[in-house]
Amino acid sequence: MIRELVADGRHRMEGAVDSLRSEFNTVRTGRASTGLLDRIHVDYYGTKTPLKQLASLATPDLRTISITVYDKNAVNSVVRAIQESDLALTPNTDGSVIRLNIPTLTAERRKDLVRLVRNMAEDSRVAVRNVRRDVIQDLKDLKKDGEISEDDERRAEEEVQKLTDGFIEKINEILHHKEEEILEI
Repeated sequence: MIRELVADGRHRMEGAVDSLRSEFNTVRTGRASTGLLDRIHVDYYGTKTPLKQLASLATPDLRTISITVYDKNAVNSVVRAIQESDLALTPNTDGSVIRLNIPTLTAERRKDLVRLVRNMAEDSRVAVRNVRRDVIQDLKDLKKDGEISEDDERRAEEEVQKLTDGFIEKINEILHHKEEEILEI
């Protein structure tokens, strides 16, 4: 019973860290990344379709994203979706290939992005702590119901705290790496 609770807590904490990683991929830094386009959905014959399903994405150099659309009839829809997104990028079309040039970031924009990723990281830390709180509450309930002893509860709480500390540290490492990436000129 205790192992299952701790394993579930670990799984939920891993989910919070994975979610942070995917959120960080959508934050534009000074270098090209296909992760920027993860949130783009294209109106493809009346259906909102993720861009990754309609095209091949590549980064030929540090400042360019290349989008090769499979269906030439969808090129205009892809261009429109990119223009309507919050990326503030201008697509250049060449037949079925669309190129996005990633401009360098201003110092002020870099500071704003650092603030944004710090807030994202704090939200993930809060999610991990909420998981810890839930697991510890479940352990207290088990002890109250007489299903586990006080010693078992204390050991499990220490294990959950160690897990929490480890995941918080992982979030801090991911944040530090992303901050360096944003501030890199």
